[in-house]
Amino acid sequence: MDWDDTRVLLAEPGDFVTTARKAKGKDEWYLGSITDENAREQSVKLDFLTPGQPYEAIVYADGKDASWNKNPMAYQIRKLKVNSNSVLPLQLAAGGGAAVSIKPVRQ
Repeated sequence: MDWDDTRVLLAEPGDFVTTARKAKGKDEWYLGSITDENAREQSVKLDFLTPGQPYEAIVYADGKDASWNKNPMAYQIRKLKVNSNSVLPLQLAAGGGAAVSIKPVRQ
């Protein structure tokens, strides 16, 4: 896939990174987040989305008991309605991460 835009939303070199990429020619965004051996809570501002446009975010994230060494297959999938004013909460397990697909909702 080609990209129109790439943004680093949150990062601390060697610890974690959260990026968003916009699909070429579309109002669709793909967000990825990964962390080191430390679990983290992140609040990701979605202010890069088109103002006034509603979106659906599908979040693929670590499950409640996820752990890179004890329970690496624990995950959850959830759907959320979001917009450019939303803040997306992400719980990252130790050695874990999240992937988010953000697509416009047709009105």
